[in-house]
Amino acid sequence: MVSTISAPVTSAAETPNPAAPVSPAPPIAPPPPSPPASRPEPQRRTPPAPRRSRLSGPPLAGAALTILAAVALGFVAQMTVLGSLSHARAQQVAYADFRAELAKATAPVNHFDDSGKDALPAGEAVALLVIPRIGVKEVVFEGTDSGVLTRGPGHRRDTVFPGQQGASVIMGRRAAFGGPFARLGELQGGDPITVITGQGRHTYVVMGVRRTGEPQPPALAAGEGRLTLVTADGPAYEPSDVLRVDAKLTSPAQDTPRLAISSAILPHKDAVMEIDVMALVPLVLWGQLLVAAALALTWVRHRLGPWHAWLIGLPVVALLGVLVAGQCAQLVPNLI
Repeated sequence: MVSTISAPVTSAAETPNPAAPVSPAPPIAPPPPSPPASRPEPQRRTPPAPRRSRLSGPPLAGAALTILAAVALGFVAQMTVLGSLSHARAQQVAYADFRAELAKATAPVNHFDDSGKDALPAGEAVALLVIPRIGVKEVVFEGTDSGVLTRGPGHRRDTVFPGQQGASVIMGRRAAFGGPFARLGELQGGDPITVITGQGRHTYVVMGVRRTGEPQPPALAAGEGRLTLVTADGPAYEPSDVLRVDAKLTSPAQDTPRLAISSAILPHKDAVMEIDVMALVPLVLWGQLLVAAALALTWVRHRLGPWHAWLIGLPVVALLGVLVAGQCAQLVPNLI
């Protein structure tokens, strides 16, 4: 059996015609050129803000507050705690020295110094005042300005010494620096007062308490002596008047030496309720140091931080504040 193999039939449409021309492939167009890279526009730099000075604006306000706080705290301390401690220390030292002078018979008995030409210097211890009823035992110093009365009562320099013939005046503070005369208004007629000077022990009896405008005691007769204690009256740090206590000398009156300072030439700062204007000089000097220290503290705070500033500067500023306040306290009337 013969198998017949049939050849595949190719249609005329599928049979390539070698004689037909072949159209060439269209050329490939080159890719369009990429657009040129745009240059970034230069960024405009914002001009830096003008630098503020390290010691302007709030820093200076901080320095001012530091100064104000140091002075205020120092002033309050001087008028209360520190003033009382300073007064107690001054009395302790003066009492020991005055006892030694009494034992050696070198305590002052007149208003002149050892040369006999010049007045006793202000602040020299001249007497010991004892008032049992109100618990006063104070060394009395020569002079009555604000500086002297920070240490204790003062003897007015245009009056005789206690125990001598004539009128003697002792002034003391009402509240500040220990307030030795704080209870002076509690004295009553008949209360005893003892004063010890270089001329011996002298005793007085209170005649009465008086204020401004009230009748004064009668004039002294020859050979008589009187002691007047003077302080501020009213609230502790807001005096409204002057309080005086008059006491009559009951022990024998001593001879009265010549006064070194008369009422006509008594310094104005020694008068009742006056201030010591000369305290402004050291006040300005200490104040300048305090300002410099406060500015330095502000600079250190910005450079090193607050902890370093307070650790370094606080003790210095506090000390200067107390010193400035001490001078301010001398500008307070002498009887407060």
